[in-house]
Amino acid sequence: MAAARTSALRAERLSDGVAANRQWLACAEKAYAAAVVDDDRARAVALANRCTDHLLHAALRESRRGWMEGRRHVGGVEMQVVFRGISPNLQHALELSRAADVSMAIYDGKRHASIGFGVPLVAMSPRCDDRPACALLPVEGVFRAVTAWVEPAVGDGLPVLVVADPENASVPAALGALSVDRSAAYALGARASALNRQGVWGLLGGKKVGHRAGVYLLEDYDPNRRPVVMIHGLGSSPLIWAKTSNAIWGDPLLRRNFQVWHVVYQTNAPLLITRRRVQTYLDAAWRALDPEGDDPARQGMVLVGHSMGGVVARLLSADSGEVLWSAAFKVPPDSLQGAPADRDVIRETFLFSHYPGVDRAIFLAAPHHGSPAADGWLGRVMNRLVGRRAPELKALARLAQAQPGAVREELRASYLQSRLNSIATLRVAQPVRRVGESLMPRPGVSYHTIAGNLTGEQPPGDGAVPLDSALLPAAASTLVIDADHYLYQRDEVVDEVVRILRQAAVTGR
Repeated sequence: MAAARTSALRAERLSDGVAANRQWLACAEKAYAAAVVDDDRARAVALANRCTDHLLHAALRESRRGWMEGRRHVGGVEMQVVFRGISPNLQHALELSRAADVSMAIYDGKRHASIGFGVPLVAMSPRCDDRPACALLPVEGVFRAVTAWVEPAVGDGLPVLVVADPENASVPAALGALSVDRSAAYALGARASALNRQGVWGLLGGKKVGHRAGVYLLEDYDPNRRPVVMIHGLGSSPLIWAKTSNAIWGDPLLRRNFQVWHVVYQTNAPLLITRRRVQTYLDAAWRALDPEGDDPARQGMVLVGHSMGGVVARLLSADSGEVLWSAAFKVPPDSLQGAPADRDVIRETFLFSHYPGVDRAIFLAAPHHGSPAADGWLGRVMNRLVGRRAPELKALARLAQAQPGAVREELRASYLQSRLNSIATLRVAQPVRRVGESLMPRPGVSYHTIAGNLTGEQPPGDGAVPLDSALLPAAASTLVIDADHYLYQRDEVVDEVVRILRQAAVTGR
């Protein structure tokens, strides 16, 4: 231990970078050895961490990219780099960043980290393209928490820089648990994301977010942990779920029981079309992850939706029966004319069953009974701007043209001219939306409501969704707070989602 401290003092006094790094390395090696056998383990671990961090800080200033296993000069000092238990989704040469350097602004400063042995880092690599599950990884790349430490050279060998998954790698018991930062990886990845900008353009008909539509995993798939599937609202993106996701990763009970999945979708399409699309994204994810269909993770899924995403979550939890079909058409499904592909799309849009495996849903500021904002002047303007190029609408238009008598009169013109979009289908009086209010989560699905009620707002609500539109009967819990429509940013809302998930983890459903 004394020898390690001496090396650290020498390093602090040296102005030559490489010479200082040699001393930081010597300190890290000696502190590691001391921590394994010394009674003063805590101080030895702290010193090993400090010296390793100095060495890495210098090395990462030179280059964060191109980290591979094998011999490498780290801060000018030759070492053997070894990866242990890191994610199989981290491929090729890694880019490394110190977790402490990653801003927590996306979480309003909340960092979930635990200090043990080693230095928390973030490892990043481009996503793979050699298997179906690669499509479930973010386009920006794969970002994972790793931890680094130095082990002494053995014999004539080189000192070893270990880069490891803190959840899977092990160290001698005397060193205790590994350090880990559970917040930095997503925060670093979010910096590179264009999803917020693309979400707005997607509402207006832009194609880029449509090309990225699907389910995305923010951590390696675990066949035993239940997915929490988060669905954003109009003109938005999964980045709204940063604080909620961070809270789940930071809670040991939730981390053991759940995995976070984010849905990306283009928000200009009508509500029922969006529901169908999200179902297809989930189906594609399960085909890639569990083609046999027998993973425990398929059971006990939790849907969390904000705004229109909350309505989509409700419809994914429900059985349509004939009510939507009867509100739109005057003939039974088997009497539809037209191309088989068009008939299939229309049936799947208006006739559906609950998504298998969902047993809980959380609705945030969801306009279950429509939104007067869609009927107001801004809603009318947006309705003219929001894209109407959904291919499903073209199928409806072809049907209405080929068989006009099959479509109810009040909807025929909008179907013929493809005049439906996400704004139009949130209008209070929209016929199909109106009957869709009756579609509640099937028996056995526990659902929860979180709504905003701004002081002085008339009618009561969050400024976009009236309170009586967001509330649902028979909810397992209801939380109403003084907040606007973007209440997912509020700590009490994040805490409520955590409370509900903890209850689900304890009860097993």
